[in-house]
Amino acid sequence: MGHREDLLEGAKRCLLDKGYGRTTARDIVAASGTNLASIGYHYGSKDALLQQAFLALTEEWGQAVGPAGTSDPVDAADPYARFEGMWEKVIAAFEESRKVWKLQLEVVTRLDDDEVLREAIKEPQREGRLGMAEAFLGLDPEADPEQARAAGLLLQALVAGVMIQWMVDPETAPSAKDLTEGLKVIMGEKG
Repeated sequence: MGHREDLLEGAKRCLLDKGYGRTTARDIVAASGTNLASIGYHYGSKDALLQQAFLALTEEWGQAVGPAGTSDPVDAADPYARFEGMWEKVIAAFEESRKVWKLQLEVVTRLDDDEVLREAIKEPQREGRLGMAEAFLGLDPEADPEQARAAGLLLQALVAGVMIQWMVDPETAPSAKDLTEGLKVIMGEKG
């Protein structure tokens, strides 16, 4: 790896260990084995590097829980089985991704005061919604972009809410089955 990649990996470790607001350029340099000048040379600023590291972490989370099109044993013919199967993966990955969720909550609290950060995450957030629509529901964003967009908005809200519940009280947080049964109730179907 070169300095650029080392800085990104070091910044990701710092974000997970210290958070967004407490990570300094010196922390990143120590974690990456590089030097202060490398941050400016490769990323322009510490903030630009942290933004890239944050986006990389959230993308890695998305890939870890199952990018669209994987050959998981999720029944694509039964939308409820597919929905429940994806939730099982998301919830199973919660403990190992807890730091990522904590970081995401911190970043959200910074958005009112950091327009550059807000702009940096808008497009990846849109892309993430479409990926969720494809993974959870089998919707092809290219074949039906509006349906994928609408479903992605709902799924993104659900994922964030469920992860917050898991952070607050894992003992009463919803299971994949709970979420599927709740969806059936909303859809007017008996469980």
